[in-house]
Amino acid sequence: MGTDTVRTGAADGAAERRREQRGWYVYDWACSVYSTSVLTVFLGPYLTSVAENAADADGFVHPLGIPVRAGSFFAYSVSLSVIVAVLVMPLVGAAADRSGRKKPLLAAAAYTGATATAALFFLDGDRYLLGGALLVVANAAQSVAMMLYNSYLPQIAPPEERDAVSSRGWAFGYAAGSLVLVVNLVLYTGHASFGLSESEAIRVCLASAGLWWGAFALIPLRRLRDRPSEAKAAGEAPLPGFRQVAATIRDMRRHPLTLAFLLAYLVYNDGIQTVISQASIYGSEELGLGQSTLIGAVLLVQLLAVAGALAMGRLARIYGAKRTILGSLVAWTLTLAAGYFLPAGAPVWFFVLAAGIGLVLGGSQALSRSLFSHLIPPGKEAEYFSAYEVSDRGMSWLGPLLFGITYQLTGSYRDAIISLVVFFVLGFALLARVPVRRAISDAGNPVPERI
Repeated sequence: MGTDTVRTGAADGAAERRREQRGWYVYDWACSVYSTSVLTVFLGPYLTSVAENAADADGFVHPLGIPVRAGSFFAYSVSLSVIVAVLVMPLVGAAADRSGRKKPLLAAAAYTGATATAALFFLDGDRYLLGGALLVVANAAQSVAMMLYNSYLPQIAPPEERDAVSSRGWAFGYAAGSLVLVVNLVLYTGHASFGLSESEAIRVCLASAGLWWGAFALIPLRRLRDRPSEAKAAGEAPLPGFRQVAATIRDMRRHPLTLAFLLAYLVYNDGIQTVISQASIYGSEELGLGQSTLIGAVLLVQLLAVAGALAMGRLARIYGAKRTILGSLVAWTLTLAAGYFLPAGAPVWFFVLAAGIGLVLGGSQALSRSLFSHLIPPGKEAEYFSAYEVSDRGMSWLGPLLFGITYQLTGSYRDAIISLVVFFVLGFALLARVPVRRAISDAGNPVPERI
């Protein structure tokens, strides 16, 4: 009878864990539509056009009396949202770990972002300030929510499952992004047949991403559960404001191998993010490709990233996450080298390049997230993932800067794109030097059989 009770309890625990994991996947399904349809495809060009409608004769708008070229307003708004996120995330992460009430904070961040995104429906005419404000709120809220979402990973997946669970989460996100982007493109390209102007079609696409985000966020918020706070149980008093941020940084210095991995990740992920953000410029300016080809390439990347994330999750079970990530960095390097030699005016070869990016994109990010989760001291998940997200965004200017400087010096986008190889080569070298098994042990976590 005792043995049967233990088995039943273990089975119930496994079933509850699977239920939480399935709910966790759905949050990626909910919020990735914002990243794909809003931030990557539609909002940048549309908000720029709205700012241009409001510009003076010299092409400047004047938010808070500051002269800003209309064409730069979107980029500055994104930068401001990153600054807001960098300031807020450590505070929210510390509050989540100290209180143990992570789910209410996730709900607040998710619905703040979803509401701001849905409100983009009212962005028209010359309301560029409304668009900028909503972008700052939505993007910062998305960053905070993703930090809290990521911090659930060590709690819902034991070490041996973490690579697969993280990969499935990324796959769900890319699948949702692909699905909604297809629907949005049908609406956008055929807007006249739906009785909509081009502007109205874009506003519907923007708002629908917020509605999608809010609707599907209900599922993870029902299935995920809060855990008792170890800090609270130990009687530790919460620290006010940025004193907690400083305490988190001091704590991370006690785990130098965790910091060594974080540095490697920041380097190669900056390369990944720069390739994603600059590939369309390379395609349009250097290769002379049209907008429809570029949007089709974005869609192809989204679709293949699903398969790539799942495939690399399986490879990690065989070879370990570290080796699989190192292999993906080699693939990124070869992809950029191939991109350097792409002939102009040949969309087929650009689609081949997009396919290569898609196959390594999701897996590189998913396995980096799961590997980092092993390196976090127990009870500090949200704090450390806030550092993960903050550092990611804090370093995200280096790649575009190198790309821009290289183009400025050489006048060649081919030279600019190949210059990004340095991030993957240096990231490979830094990651290869991290003894991840010892890093996991030093963080106080069980070491998986294969990592």
